[in-house]
Amino acid sequence: MACSELKSVDAMIDRPLVVFADDWGRHPSSCQHIIRHLLPQTHVYWVNTIGTRSPKLNLATMRRGFEKAGQWFRPTMPSSTLPAGLTVLNPKMWPWYGSSFGRALNKKLLRRQLDKLIRSLPASPLVITTISLVADLIDELAADRWIYYCVDDFSAWPGLEQGVLREMEQNLVRRADVVIAVSEMLQAKLASMGRSAHLLTHGVDVKHWSEVADGPPLPQLRGLEPPLIVFWGVIDRRMDVAMLRRLAGDLATGTIVLAGPECEPDPALFTIRRVVRVGSLPFEQLPYLARTAAVLVMPYTDAPVTRAIQPLKLKEYLATGRPVVVRDLPANRPWADCLDLVTGADQFSQAVRLRIAEGLPTSQRAARSRLNSESWQEKARAFVSLLLAPQG
Repeated sequence: MACSELKSVDAMIDRPLVVFADDWGRHPSSCQHIIRHLLPQTHVYWVNTIGTRSPKLNLATMRRGFEKAGQWFRPTMPSSTLPAGLTVLNPKMWPWYGSSFGRALNKKLLRRQLDKLIRSLPASPLVITTISLVADLIDELAADRWIYYCVDDFSAWPGLEQGVLREMEQNLVRRADVVIAVSEMLQAKLASMGRSAHLLTHGVDVKHWSEVADGPPLPQLRGLEPPLIVFWGVIDRRMDVAMLRRLAGDLATGTIVLAGPECEPDPALFTIRRVVRVGSLPFEQLPYLARTAAVLVMPYTDAPVTRAIQPLKLKEYLATGRPVVVRDLPANRPWADCLDLVTGADQFSQAVRLRIAEGLPTSQRAARSRLNSESWQEKARAFVSLLLAPQG
């Protein structure tokens, strides 16, 4: 989505924001969607941080390592490439955060690189973080208040330093001035840590997903046998291989398209006939990908990590006007009248093949009208009110 198409919120924030989150522009995260709507009325200092996955000896880690190293040679992103009112910082960080040494080093590095900037601001900033890796900084930076925007349960993700992330999150939850969660499951998790959290679910730009101009087919899809059953997002161990294997075996024709970055998925995924991985696509191309799909799917496993997620793509899928088949998970249930919920491989295969044959039911199409009240602009307004909410 082009920045010029975004209408800013009439934000009443009398101080700058400092945001610790994923790399700006790398993934269209909920935090990035919201922050775009606060610009340019509010100046935002976005801090690109290391990921939550410790480096390993593999090609993906090497690529990511070179990418981060390249950023560190540019302490700030060029302002000419950014929306007005946004400054993006690339501080150096130690990627192995799982030890006390790594935590202490990162605290020292970040304090040294950010303290002077923060003290130079015209007012003490509001600090927002979507990650717990910066919990040790709460007493180190001259902030007006800290806001924890809890977007996922990273301590349950496979392959991460779960114990350390859990400890740092507990510290962050205990010390933050305001806590916001994107799902009721995350609210419940935070309550188990002794803290109530405000609920703010994800938004969607209905126009971006529903009004797709005509254009040539995506080159990544050339030669693929229709109908296309499409998933986009991170391809990792959350994918239910049994679901995809059963569907692939039941299809007489068609291709299951997986679009997105890969993060140590089950190798069995690569042996399934009719499954094609097309890699990551730019955010702007995803509506075109959806337009070619007969059905959009989320074939996730039923596990603690997936029960806590609030996937951005759920409302994006619904806004495309395509049939949607998803695993029965807490985040999906409020939209059960807009899609098909399934609980296993047999139901998944049956539902997908039914939607290929019959398309989107009239009742589901009508139910999706409530997406119009779920805009990112409205979510940003709510976010601003929560930033300034009384402490507690």
